[in-house]
Amino acid sequence: MTSKSYMSPSQTPDSRSRIEDLPTWQPSTRLIHGGTLRSEFCETGEAVFLNSGYVYATAEEAEAAFDGTTERYVYSRFRNPTVQMFEDRLALLEGAPACRATASGMAAVFAALACQLEAGDRVVASRALFGSCAHIVTQILPRYGVTATIVEGTDLDAWTAALATPAKVVFLETPSNPGLEVIDLPAVCALAHAAGARVVVDNVFATPILQSPLTLGADVVVYSATKHIDGQGRCLGGAVLGDRAFIEDELGLFLRHTGPSLSPFNAWVLLKGLETLELRVERHCATALAVARYLEGRGDVPTVRYPGLESHPQHALAARQMKAGGPIVAFDVGSKERAFGLMNALRLVTISNNLGDAKSLICHPATTTHQKLSPEEKTAQGITPGFLRLSVGLEAAEDLVADLGRALDSMA
Repeated sequence: MTSKSYMSPSQTPDSRSRIEDLPTWQPSTRLIHGGTLRSEFCETGEAVFLNSGYVYATAEEAEAAFDGTTERYVYSRFRNPTVQMFEDRLALLEGAPACRATASGMAAVFAALACQLEAGDRVVASRALFGSCAHIVTQILPRYGVTATIVEGTDLDAWTAALATPAKVVFLETPSNPGLEVIDLPAVCALAHAAGARVVVDNVFATPILQSPLTLGADVVVYSATKHIDGQGRCLGGAVLGDRAFIEDELGLFLRHTGPSLSPFNAWVLLKGLETLELRVERHCATALAVARYLEGRGDVPTVRYPGLESHPQHALAARQMKAGGPIVAFDVGSKERAFGLMNALRLVTISNNLGDAKSLICHPATTTHQKLSPEEKTAQGITPGFLRLSVGLEAAEDLVADLGRALDSMA
């Protein structure tokens, strides 16, 4: 009996060998085929390389790998084939030259900032930030001699004043978490670059499907892949995208030596999540708009915030920067008592501080994600006692509207 012959890697039908096709591929195609690296076994589904280290045929080969003479995988804290497939596919979607994945979204945010900052530098950031992002900017970085200047993100005069003097980094999120403020990216990026600053944008709420910060002037984009990229509440992950020099020389060195590496299994889950991201985000947005319009039409919901509604203060700006209003709806029911009453009365929508799931999730930011903010900061960001953040899932819009309507009616 003869042994079975397998194809060598050089014979593997690999989408990387079709690099000339990439410029013609649409986003939906890139989400399925981009970055695929098949092993010698020619698998259809991407393989999970669940290993920590790699072996060498000779001592000389190991030496060459470590001194940079040859490029190869040496340790999964540095690079891993499955993780690289996820990075390459996301980079193709984002239109970024390079990407590095991290263990979580917050690891991505911290690494993207810390890798380029040192004592004496100044960061200018928008006020409306996720609680942990705000903590990094206002509490952690200042311990290492980095100065933080906080501005109202929607106020271009405030950005102009803050960037009248040099800065190293501008950091913002748009739409913001949880108030859905939309920041004028081209204008802020122009001001930042004039001040010598690199612009880092948290694009989680918009997702790479709805908004492309790099085409609007930003230098670096960060994601919590835990959210819509995974899309089903299964695992943690993060990503940082930008030009090759920043990703490889500044960020890559920081990640290599600090170790917030993404698990290969999580990378595989996120890689498969990318395949359906466009379809899911389109459904999220269509349903979110229907829910927002329903809530706005009720007389017992004082405030509804959704970039896709004409009533949103930055609706026109959102229409220029984003392809749709997004998967998140925020609204205010007037008091903490009513907010808690509504959440407890819901049967379909689940209470959770996560977002981006196939299931609709609701949370009360003042007592959860933004609990640690001072009362003054909560007020400045519009996080009132009655404020709620709804991550719209993939359920039928009619069922979500019915669930919200019944819960609101029960408090009448």
